[in-house]
Amino acid sequence: MGLYFRSLAPDNICLGREVKRVINSTARGLFTVDEEASIGIGSLIIFIAMVLVAGIAASVMIQTMNGLEQQAMTTGQETIRDISSGLKVTHESGYSNGSKITQLGISVSTVAGSEGVDLGHAYLSLSDTNKQVILNYTSNVFSSTISNGVFGTVNSSNLSASTFGILVVRDTDSSCSSATPVINRNDLVVLLVNTTYCFSGLDKRTKVTGSITPEYGINGMISFTTPSAFINTIIDLS
Repeated sequence: MGLYFRSLAPDNICLGREVKRVINSTARGLFTVDEEASIGIGSLIIFIAMVLVAGIAASVMIQTMNGLEQQAMTTGQETIRDISSGLKVTHESGYSNGSKITQLGISVSTVAGSEGVDLGHAYLSLSDTNKQVILNYTSNVFSSTISNGVFGTVNSSNLSASTFGILVVRDTDSSCSSATPVINRNDLVVLLVNTTYCFSGLDKRTKVTGSITPEYGINGMISFTTPSAFINTIIDLS
């Protein structure tokens, strides 16, 4: 028996050394695989982070571009409306009591290509070089027709130092009413002003300037000088 064990001892030692070598080799291989996997996961995390950052940045840029586009469109529409719409003054006339002009009639229409203009949201500015007044529309003085002349159709005493009335000369589509005085293409109205209340009447040789300013669009400019003598009752001031 002793001889048998001695004969096997070298083989067992060799076998043990071989098993240990295989185990060590395998372990080294496993460690190498783990290190490579760790590097791959890190790269994947960095890639995913870059994708997320790029997505967020793209979302912000798209949102900003949409906002700028909307703002540009709105600005463009408002600019077109302000340039293409507005009012123009076609004629000015006055009513004289012999010593002063007590009423003004200012003929107004829209400019070519203009959208409808609501005179209820417009204001009239007048100055006689000594005093300036701002007048707004009042529905108390309105007439859809001129039945007895510009200064005889309505009672101008219903006006005040801060209001003007409207007389409709031409309104083919009936857009201008007492509640909503909107004028559009080919419409013509007269703005009636009681200058007795505004300036205590207008004297001879008085320079008058002003404008009719719509809610948006071009202003209608007013400029005239009263004559040196009031010969007629109705005076052409244009």
